[in-house]
Amino acid sequence: MLPLVATAVDPGDTAWLLAAAALVLLMVPGLALFYGGMVRSKSVLNMMMMTFSALGVITLVWVIVGYSLAFGDDVGGGLFGDPFQYFGLQSLVSGRGNWLHVPVILFACFQGLFAVVTGGLVAGAIADRARFGAWVVFIGLWTVLVYAPLAHWVFDGSRTGHTGGWLVNRVHLIDFAGGTAVEICSGASGLALALVLGRRVGFGNDAMRPHNLTLVMLGAGLLWVGWFGFNAGSAFRADQGAAVVFAATLVAGAAGAGGWLAVEQIRDGHATSLGAASGMVAGLVAITPSCGSVTPLGAIVVGLVAGAVCASAVALKYRFRYDDSLDVVGVHLVGGLVGTVLIGVLASSAAPTGVDGLLYGGGMTQLGRQSLGALVVLVYAFAVSGVLGLVVDKAMGFRIDPEHEVAGIDLIVHAESAYDLHVGTGPRHGSIFSHSGHGEHRS
Repeated sequence: MLPLVATAVDPGDTAWLLAAAALVLLMVPGLALFYGGMVRSKSVLNMMMMTFSALGVITLVWVIVGYSLAFGDDVGGGLFGDPFQYFGLQSLVSGRGNWLHVPVILFACFQGLFAVVTGGLVAGAIADRARFGAWVVFIGLWTVLVYAPLAHWVFDGSRTGHTGGWLVNRVHLIDFAGGTAVEICSGASGLALALVLGRRVGFGNDAMRPHNLTLVMLGAGLLWVGWFGFNAGSAFRADQGAAVVFAATLVAGAAGAGGWLAVEQIRDGHATSLGAASGMVAGLVAITPSCGSVTPLGAIVVGLVAGAVCASAVALKYRFRYDDSLDVVGVHLVGGLVGTVLIGVLASSAAPTGVDGLLYGGGMTQLGRQSLGALVVLVYAFAVSGVLGLVVDKAMGFRIDPEHEVAGIDLIVHAESAYDLHVGTGPRHGSIFSHSGHGEHRS
C-alpha cells in the first residue's frame, strides 16, 4: 500500500467526475429502455424493475460494505479489501485526510455506479423467467461475493492510491474502465444464471422477438451518452488523457455498429435497427478496457472486430442450447474478451496508459497478461455466480412457474401491464385512481 498523503482537491477534476457519475447513472434508465424494448410485451415492466432494483440494492450494499471490499486496504493477499474500513462511507464525509485529487466520497459513488450497471446487465440473461424476490436477494449477495472482489483485483491499483488488487498490481492487467470487472463479469455471471434457471418455455420454437424497437434504439442512444462518463470519467481528471478516451469511445461505438451491420447484410441480406443498436453496444463494450490504450485508429479496429465477432457470437445460444435471453453472453462476455485481449495487440504508448502492444513492438508480454486476466475473471464470475444462483434457487426458488411465465410475468408478479389497451368508458368518480385498478390484479 502506498502512503496516504493528504492531497488538495482539484475543482476542475471534481466537476468532471460529478458530471461523469451522473452520466453513468443515466445508463441505468438507458439499459432499462434497451432491455425493456427487447423483451416481449408481457415482460417489459419486470425487465425494467430488475434493472432499477439493481440500482437500489447494489447502491445500498456498496455504501455499507461493497466499497470497503473493493477499495479498502488489502487484507486478503490481493483478493479483497478490509470490509469494515469504510462502513457506510462515514469516514469519507469530512474529507479530512483525502488522498485523491477529487473527494474520495465522490470516487466511491462513481465506482458504485459501475457495480450498478454491471448488475443490471446480468438481468438481461434471465429475462422473462426469474422470481423478482429471488433476483433482489441474488443481486445483493452477488455484489459482495462477485463484483466487489473483482473490482479490487482489477481497479485497486496505483491510480486509487492503493496497491491492493493482484491482477492490476502483480499481473499488470490493463483494464481502463471495466472490460473484465464489468463486461466479462456480467456476461459470465449471466451465463451461469441462465444455466441455473434453464430455458424459457418455447425457447428455440416460439418467436421471441423484441416487442418495441423504438425503445431499444432510444435506450441504446442513452447508453452511448452515458458511456462517455463511464470511460472518460475513469481518467479521474479533466485533461488530455480523458479527451483521448472520449475520442476512442466515440469512434468505437460507431465502428461497432458498422461491423455488426456488415455481418447482417452479408449473412441475412438485411441491416436491422436491432443490429445497429447491438453493434454500437458491442463496440462500446470492447473499447471499455482499451479506451486508454489505443489510438483513434486502433479504437476503430477494436469496434469493427467487436461488432463483427459479437454479431456471430449471439447465435451460439441456439447451437449450445443455453437461453441467454437478451444476448448478454454474445455481446458483453464476448465483447469484453475482444477488447481486453486486443490491448495486447493494439496498445500504443502514445495513449494514456503508455504501453505498447504486439503491433507496436511491445512483444507478447502484455498479450499474455491480458489473456490471463480475462480468463481468471471469467472463471471466477461464472463459478461463484453459478453456486450463488443454485443456493438462492434451493432456498426460495429462482424461477417462476411455467404457467405464470406463459401468462405474463408483468401481470402475475407486479399486477401491472406496460400497455393498457383496454380503456374504460364508464363515468369516473372521486380521485383519479378510483377506477385505475391501482394495487389490483388487472387483466
